[in-house]
Amino acid sequence: MTDTAANNWLETLPKTRLMGEFSLWSADLANLEQEIKRVDPHVDIYHADVADGRFAPSFLFFPDQLARIRKLTVKPIHVHLMVEGDIVLSQIRQFAEAGADLISVHPENGPVVQEAIALIRELGLKAGIVLRLETPVETIRPLVANLDFVTLLGTAIGVKGQGLSPEACPRLVEAAAILKDQGRTDIVLAADGGIRENTVPLLREAGAQTVVLGSLAFNDKDLAGRMAWLHGL
Repeated sequence: MTDTAANNWLETLPKTRLMGEFSLWSADLANLEQEIKRVDPHVDIYHADVADGRFAPSFLFFPDQLARIRKLTVKPIHVHLMVEGDIVLSQIRQFAEAGADLISVHPENGPVVQEAIALIRELGLKAGIVLRLETPVETIRPLVANLDFVTLLGTAIGVKGQGLSPEACPRLVEAAAILKDQGRTDIVLAADGGIRENTVPLLREAGAQTVVLGSLAFNDKDLAGRMAWLHGL
């Protein structure tokens, strides 16, 4: 197995349909290798949340874990760094070495975010931004020139099982308008949080190109049928 996805993975993503970004947090973490083998044929992107217990209220995914996951799949791995700004640069280096293909950081980390994006690109990875629900969407405007992904959270950060905020869809519409205004419609727009059977069509209509799937994918007994439904939206 290779230790990265294909170099052109971003260009080969299926942009003409809604994509499924599988959140490893929702997998059976005691049987992660078997879970990856089970879902891999249906995955467009793997999503690995990294949390330090400070920026977000959980402790999640470590570089050594990701390096092991990297050996199990050639699908791209998106690392979402939910960490404080004082460690974000060291975390970028560690997860890049572990085999991440895309690393997203939070503008809420403050001035270091520009340096973080530059470091991600310097290391040869794709760069993304994730906005907390309370962060104005306009925050992305000065950053989009150097981005490949923009992800909008539709729930409070780092807590599973929440309902989708009524602000989520209008925020996606606003983000899509900013990307268009900046001439960056090539940037992938993602929705994360509150992903349910009744919310995915709404998020798609609002402009989401990929949704971060948790239990909707991992707990579905007919995963092939679920993904056929999602791809058809």
